[in-house]
Amino acid sequence: MIPRFKKALKITDSRLKKEEFLEEHNRLSPESLRATMPLLSRFKEEKALLFQDDNWSIDKFRRPFILWLTSTTLEGR
Repeated sequence: MIPRFKKALKITDSRLKKEEFLEEHNRLSPESLRATMPLLSRFKEEKALLFQDDNWSIDKFRRPFILWLTSTTLEGR
């Protein structure tokens, strides 16, 4: 594997741990959309139907997380 492509391959990994998802999400996001572990926990709690196990797929959860995060910010929670 070419080292410079290692990060790009991680994005499509569907078996990320919560910590890895957080790291990758924050790496890809502007400062205004950076997340914390408590935010991810709250997202998982509120969107429990999306989760079937403890894997955090970037492909599956990043977009819903960003939409949830921005709506949460707009609502002033």
